[in-house]
Amino acid sequence: MTRRAYSFVRTFETGPARDFCVDRHYLLCASAGALRLEAQGRAWLLPPARAALIEAGRAVRVSIPRPVTTASVLFDAGFAPPPPAPLTVFDLSPLARALVAECGGWGESDEPLTAYAETLFAALAAVTWQLAERPSPVVVPVGRSPELRRALQLTEQRLEGEVRFEDVAQEVGLAPRSLARRFAGETGMTWRAVLRRMRLLRAVEELAAGDTPVTRIAFMVGYTSLSAFNAAFHELTGRTPTEYRASFHP
Repeated sequence: MTRRAYSFVRTFETGPARDFCVDRHYLLCASAGALRLEAQGRAWLLPPARAALIEAGRAVRVSIPRPVTTASVLFDAGFAPPPPAPLTVFDLSPLARALVAECGGWGESDEPLTAYAETLFAALAAVTWQLAERPSPVVVPVGRSPELRRALQLTEQRLEGEVRFEDVAQEVGLAPRSLARRFAGETGMTWRAVLRRMRLLRAVEELAAGDTPVTRIAFMVGYTSLSAFNAAFHELTGRTPTEYRASFHP
């Protein structure tokens, strides 16, 4: 019988999106690189020092834009209660990081956990379930209709240059007013607000990828002013880009 909770570390190469579903509550932590997770019409980026908590039996679409190393902890549904939400991405606290590292000594096995290990996994569940009550704001909608999904795809492909709403609407075969209604109805956001989120999500991805200067990243994601980029980033995350990058490293 497999342990009621266990941990493992893996490295994944860049890969296309694929569906992912397990019969246990899944705590997924990135230590290098970044993952993209999609569920319930929204997409999250999982850079280092962040974690995703996925409910048992919940289907999530995963893509790997760059190679990533992850630490995973799986909890039997009888070991820990259902998470606060089907999928939540949040910042790991120093205590949570330490517990993830300590639980790394107990992998999948038919041997039962020791009393000490049971206590560790229970403590990790308690801490991360509480952290999941404060999800990361770095999330973008993915849309339901083919037209909106295509509009989002076109917008994301053009983040580095000038992108015009009228051009996107024309390419998906809708009048600008009709596409604007799609954005409001399917995402609860305007196209411009989504564009801003996409640019900041791409910035987080670049910050996690290496040591590219923040100024260069600002221009790469479509900002022409470093001060405007810093202000938008701080407004969304509560941190400057430099502070956010520093948080990737304990």
